[in-house]
This record gives sequence, structure tokens and C-alpha cells, in this order.
Amino acid sequence: MLILIILLPLLGFLSGSLFGFCIGDKTSFITTLFLFLSCLLSVELFLDVICNGSVYQVTFGSWIKCNTLLVNWSFYFDSLTSIMLIVVTLISTVVHLYSIEYMKFDPHFPRFMAYLSLFTLFMLLLITANNFLQMFIGWEGVGLASYLLINFWFTRIQANKASIKAMLVNRVGDFFLLLALFSIYTVFDSLDYSIVFSLVPLVKDNTFTFFSHDIPVLDFICFFLFLGAMGKSAQLGLHTWLPDAMEGPTPVSALIHAATMVTAGVFLIIRCSFLFEFSLIVLNGIMLIGASTAFFAATIGLFQNDIKKIIAYSTCSQLGYMVFACGLSSYDVALFHLSNHAFFKALLFLSAGSVIHSLSDEQDIRKMGGLKAILPFSYCVMVIGSLALIGFPFLSGFYSKDTILEIAYLKYNTLSHYCYFLGSTSAFFTAFYSTRLIYLVFLSEPNGNRKVILQAKESHVFMTLPLFLLAFFSLFLGYLSKDLCTGFGTNYWNSAIFILPFNYILIDIEFLDLFHKLVPLLLTILGICLAYTLHVNNMQVFYQLKTSASFKIVYNFLNKKWYFDRMYNEIISQKVLDVGNLIMYVEIDRGLMEYFGPNIVSSKITNVIFFFKNIQTGNLYNYLYLFFITLVFVLCGIYCIFCHN
Repeated sequence: MLILIILLPLLGFLSGSLFGFCIGDKTSFITTLFLFLSCLLSVELFLDVICNGSVYQVTFGSWIKCNTLLVNWSFYFDSLTSIMLIVVTLISTVVHLYSIEYMKFDPHFPRFMAYLSLFTLFMLLLITANNFLQMFIGWEGVGLASYLLINFWFTRIQANKASIKAMLVNRVGDFFLLLALFSIYTVFDSLDYSIVFSLVPLVKDNTFTFFSHDIPVLDFICFFLFLGAMGKSAQLGLHTWLPDAMEGPTPVSALIHAATMVTAGVFLIIRCSFLFEFSLIVLNGIMLIGASTAFFAATIGLFQNDIKKIIAYSTCSQLGYMVFACGLSSYDVALFHLSNHAFFKALLFLSAGSVIHSLSDEQDIRKMGGLKAILPFSYCVMVIGSLALIGFPFLSGFYSKDTILEIAYLKYNTLSHYCYFLGSTSAFFTAFYSTRLIYLVFLSEPNGNRKVILQAKESHVFMTLPLFLLAFFSLFLGYLSKDLCTGFGTNYWNSAIFILPFNYILIDIEFLDLFHKLVPLLLTILGICLAYTLHVNNMQVFYQLKTSASFKIVYNFLNKKWYFDRMYNEIISQKVLDVGNLIMYVEIDRGLMEYFGPNIVSSKITNVIFFFKNIQTGNLYNYLYLFFITLVFVLCGIYCIFCHN
């Protein structure tokens, strides 16, 4: 039964890729059915884990067996895996169902559904792996599937660029993850989770010398593990691929941002909590990078105009909160926020897809407006998703995001309080751009093409039913699961997550003063009120502010994404290309290799040709002379051979 959770998406992929040309549109129902069955099996496993605390390990046999390296094809199902399986399979099923209507007119529809199932398959491989090498297969697999899905409309040059960018940026993180895996095998002589994690206390004091400095081996391993996670989870510095991934179809955006791909890095940190807990310096770095990412992405979302990119930067910001929580050693809270975020972020993306679908693929929010009366259902579900995103009281995001900020303040050190400030400010910015999005799309005066707006209508049931399900989870999941995931004394996690006793401060939340509990909520309400006031009552004042010379600098800085792309292109990419051109092409390829390769060969051949050409004089005595010399050499050779015998 457990293996069927993984095999069913594989069957869906094979049915769409191998038989899609003959099955046709029925491929969508087959792949969706397989994902639905996988989701049901995941729910059954989840209930078993809750009721019985069961842990399962399924081994098919050895994969690599060389000296001390033994890697098995093995799958591990514990409490961490079970909750991730629910998130991945449920969101994937919803996205498959949504795509039936959204992509039905695409000529390559079966291939699209096959790619979605492939994406889900690799994510399931990643979260169920029982060793680092098998996990790495799923890790690389989701990267491959994301490339195929982002570049699904391969005739669009922007889709080509975005997919290549996603692949290359993730390769940077993957390089560091490989270094971490090499280091783990060097230190532990194994890549199996259970062996590595059980041996951590024995090597926690081990060091190695690097340039006359003793560096703890666990700091070294955790540092590279985190750099690997930064690439997948789009943390500050390696985040640039995430907004450009919007070039794929909207269901792809929902799948990448909600349940797969970007959550892989957070999952890796949580799975390796046994390692990170013994590396305080790396945990502090994780906390700082996470909080900085949350703040940075929230500021960029303030003045973006593409509806999907606004939601994409909110994803980047929320991923920052998850990594922030991991840096606070609150891995359970990080996973709690991950599961909540999966549902309301999928709701936001699919709601945006419903709006885009109704407006003939228009994505610029400045060309929308007045859609509340035309698309009332889309308006309702997007408001629910936005309120969950900003952490409005009693919606799913409220329970997890506020918990993260409260834990940050309870650390009582300068770094954690600084991160608390960044996280709280990010909550204000998130509320501002979410309110701005709702107002410009649904509440403002219509600004788009009259014909397009008049023809807009609510989508088919295959698109509205997934939105209804996601809205339900966005409303109630946080309340229903908070005690299970983060309640004091819960035994759900068992040995899946490890937290050192002095790092566990979740119980101290009960003693935090009311003011610091309410600061994120007050800033959220302030952001909502400010955005609504500026856009409704003071639009002219807001316009004058944006067009002023001083504010234009700030506006351009945020609208151009802190100039990260420009910086990378001009300082890194162009420099690398220039050096590559000068050294590899001019000096080596066109210089050294051509000189010792084709140039020398061609010159020697030319000399030989000219030599034989000069022999052909046309004079009889020259030919007789050459004939005589050749005859002498031949006779001498024959004589030497016979005499020798």
C-alpha cells in the first residue's frame, strides 16, 4: 500500500507520456484519478501515524554496494513524511483537477498532465527517501520537472529564459548540497539517515584544520546543507529564479510555489534537525537569512504590477518565515507554516489563474478593476487567500506566522530581536500589497479593455471546486492542526524532529507580554488600512507621491527588485562571459588548441602538397631520375631482407 503512494503518480506520468497521443483528453482524468488515489492512501497513512504512532520502512534491495558505501532502495514513512505526503498529494490532486479546464484547449494537453505527475513523483521520492543519495534523486528530479513545466510553452522566448535561469540558479545550490553529501560520507561512512543521525553526538566535537583554523565538521556540513536548501527554497541571493518561474502556466506556478520545489529546501533542513541542532553558528545564519528574505521579498511585492509576480514574491517572503523558524530551532512550527502556506498559496495562485483565464490571459493589475460584481466567487476566494497570507486572526496563516515571531522575541538576544523586527515589518508590507492587489483587481474602477471585461465570467466547475476546497483549508486548517503540530506535549513528531532542550522555548509563548504578541497583528491592520486609504480616498496624493523625484528612486529600486538581476548580469554573468571569452576562447580555443591542432596539421599538409607539386616538373629526365632512385631503394631493401634471412 505504501509504495502505491509513489507508484500511482508514476503510472499517471507513463499514461500521459507514452499513451497520451492515443488516449487524448482522457489523459487528464486518468492522471487526476491516480493522484486522487495516492492522496487517499496518504490520508490513511496520516491517520495511522496519528492514532498509532506508526513508522514504516520499506526496502527493495541494495542499489550501491562498494566497500563501506551501502545505499539501499529504501523508503521511510514517519510523522514528518506523512504530513508532507498529505500536502503534496492533496495540492497536486487539486492542481490536476484545475488543469482539466484551464489547459483543455492546449494542443499539448496530455504532455502537460504527464509533466505534472512527474513533478509530483519526484517530490514524493524526495520526502520518502531513507538516505541522502536517494533524496538527491528526487531533489534533482523536481528541478528537471520544473524546467519542463516552466518551459512548457517552449515557443516563448521568456519561457526559455526563465526555465534556463531556474535550472542554473538551482545548480549553484545543488553544487553545495553535493559537497555536503561528500562531507557526510567522509565523516560518517554512510549516507543512511538513521546511521548518520545516530552518530552525530559522537562527532559533534570533531574538527578539521583549514588554513590553520580548526573548524567543527558539523558546522561545515550544515553550512553546505543550508546553501543547498537556499537554492531550492529561493532564499536571499539565490531567489532570482522564483519570480521568473511565472512564465509557465498558472497551475505550474501553484504546484511549484505551494507543495513542491520551493518547500524541498525547508524540508531538508527539518529532516536534518539532528545535524543543525549541534551547529549554533549555522542556526544563527539561517535565522538571519530567513528573516532578511522575508523582509526583502515583502518590500519588492509593494510595487509589482504582474498579479502572478506579486504572489510569487509573497511566496519568497513566506519561505523566509519558514527558514527563519528553522533557525530558531522551531522545526515543528516551520512545518506547520509550510502546510498552512501550501493551501492558501495554492488558493491565491489558482484564484489569480481564474481571473487571468476570464480576462483573456491579462496579468497586469493596472488593466483590471471592477471584477467584484463580474467574478464574485473568485473575489471571495482571493480575499480568503489574502487574509490567510497576511495572518488575519483565526485564519490558517495567523496561527503559524505569529507563533514564529513570538518565538523570535522570546530568544532574548540582539540577533533574534532584529529578526523579530524584520518579520513584523514584513507582515506590514504583506498586508499592504495584498490589499493593493485586491483593490486594483476587484474594487477599483474598470481599467481594462471594455470588451474583455464585459465577456468575463466565472470558470467551469473543474476550476471552482478546487478553489472551494482550498478556501476551506485556508480558513480552518490552522485551527484544526495547531495542537497536533505545535501544541505543548504533543507526541505526534516522536523522533522525526530533534530539538535540544535548551533550544525548545515554545512553552514560553504563554508568558510573553500582550503587547509583543499584538505587534504583528497591529502592523497587519495598519498595512490594510494604509493601502485602502491611499487607493480609495487619497489616490491623487498617492499618485503625486509616486511621481515625485525623491520617491521615484525608492519606487524604481523596489520595482526593479533591488537590482539583483542587473547586478548579477553586469557584475557576475558578464564578467564570467568576458573572462571565458578571453581565456577559454581567444587564448585556448582559438590560440593554443588551434595552433597545435588544425593550424599545424593544415600547415604540414600544405607543405607536403607543395613538395609533391614541385616534383611534377613535366621534364622526362626528372621522372627518370626519380624512377632510378626509387628502384635503387627497392632493390636495396630486397637485398637486405634476403641477406638477413
